[in-house]
Amino acid sequence: MTSHYLARYDRTLNGLERKGRLRTLVPCNGVDFTSNDYLGFAGSPRIAAAIAAALERGVPAGSGGSRLLRGNHPEHEALEYEASAFFGVEKMLYFSSGYAANAALFSTLPQRDDLIVYDAFIHTSAREGVTASRAQSVMIRHNDLGNFESALRQWRMAGGKGHAWIAVESLYSMDGDRAPLADLMALADRYESFLVVDEAHATGVFGSEGRGLARGLEGRDNIILLHTCGKALGVSGALVGGSKVLCDYLVNRARAFIYSTAPSPLMATGVREALKMLADEPQRRLGLQKLFTFANTQLAATFGMEGSGSQILPILIGDNARATRVARRLQAGGFDIRAIRPPTVPEGTARLRIAITLNVDQYEIERMLNHLKVALAEEVI
Repeated sequence: MTSHYLARYDRTLNGLERKGRLRTLVPCNGVDFTSNDYLGFAGSPRIAAAIAAALERGVPAGSGGSRLLRGNHPEHEALEYEASAFFGVEKMLYFSSGYAANAALFSTLPQRDDLIVYDAFIHTSAREGVTASRAQSVMIRHNDLGNFESALRQWRMAGGKGHAWIAVESLYSMDGDRAPLADLMALADRYESFLVVDEAHATGVFGSEGRGLARGLEGRDNIILLHTCGKALGVSGALVGGSKVLCDYLVNRARAFIYSTAPSPLMATGVREALKMLADEPQRRLGLQKLFTFANTQLAATFGMEGSGSQILPILIGDNARATRVARRLQAGGFDIRAIRPPTVPEGTARLRIAITLNVDQYEIERMLNHLKVALAEEVI
């Protein structure tokens, strides 16, 4: 029997289970159709060798403190210098995760008289930062350019004096579709706004040498880019890039940066090597693009549905319990595919999120889609 200390938590867990929303940890088994290791960098011998060499020359596993204390290692600074050149920005800061970077960015840079307009499908980490911000905020219908402009215009007409912050992902994590970045940049310029682009799922995959979908927009005073290092780059952490002034402001005011132990210097070493690999091994990116184009084509042929055009293929199911059952069938067939349910996605849009990576081939994609077709037919609501 659950004690009275734990009863309210137990009730919540039971309620989640009844709604088909209970989360559990499961091991990584089967063919990888769920990770964000798009380029297969996570198991790269080249990155492992770079980290091993760093250990040999005395680079420590731990940083020992925050970057403002004794945790600022030359590997961090070398990564930030090389990454700023690679991504075409004046300066970059290395955070321990994309979550920490987004939370720090949005809770720190927008000021009290500013406005944050953010896409409804933006990462939860960005939403956390927006919630902690002193600025006003407005959620915008997904990829609705008119809604973005309307919110900006109304705010200015109502006397908004500060700057607006337009917050989007370049490639959305659950739908695999793109933001209209050029049009959003034009809006930012027209309304004296900043454009914040989370490149998490585009980094390494799109743009010249994998520099992202915002390639060509970087370098302006009113754009901020976030590139995560734990997806296509295969390591961990995140890089926030923009003007030197904004990065220096984060160093002085972002609590998630100031009061966090710095990332492992060895992870900075790994990210440095991953950036070199993007430039040295273009065949990986080209191979991935060929593979996800094949997957999108096969999806249309098998199910008659339009693909996302990217490496992220959402299979909308709707019902939470059915999505979970279909995912379990695929797992039993040897495919690592997970059900994504609310609140990660909107109510009524439970889905399978199929990720195409270089850890699979065309044969495995065809085999997986055939299993999926059977599972959807047999697992009815």
